[in-house]
Amino acid sequence: MIKSSVSNCPVPTEQQPLNEYEELKSSWLFRDCTLTWGKYLTTIAWIWGFCALLAAPVVATSFQPHKQSLQFILCSVAGSSIGVVLALLRLYLGWSYIRERLSSPVIFYEESGWYDGQTWMKPQEVLTRDRLIVSYQIQPIMRRLEITFAGLAALFVAGTIVWHLV
Repeated sequence: MIKSSVSNCPVPTEQQPLNEYEELKSSWLFRDCTLTWGKYLTTIAWIWGFCALLAAPVVATSFQPHKQSLQFILCSVAGSSIGVVLALLRLYLGWSYIRERLSSPVIFYEESGWYDGQTWMKPQEVLTRDRLIVSYQIQPIMRRLEITFAGLAALFVAGTIVWHLV
């Protein structure tokens, strides 16, 4: 964990936004968002593949693969994509939370439980540092996730068009 440069920070170490960012950045799945596009897409493909293993048998009960191949494939792809959308939503919400904590000039924290919440006003140097992290580290991740959502939406639209043409 990174220590805050402000020695009089009353926020517990694990609740300091910079430390929350470092912890999220190193955690499973979230760290894959920080990798190259190829490695990131490989992770998304693995999630999709795992979900395909679950979706295909369910879809096969409605569309027999050997008789209605195109419908089976389209529904399997759509069903598998639900797992990807849920994973992406989790990633987006996690990174959004950290972005808001880092961008905010005031930090809410709990000293020992939910009943004793406090706020702390960040000094300008800490606020500037945190906003630089948001601009150069988190915003590119958020854009990557938004592009991935847009790509999935385009695939859903294309699948819907193909479905109606069949």
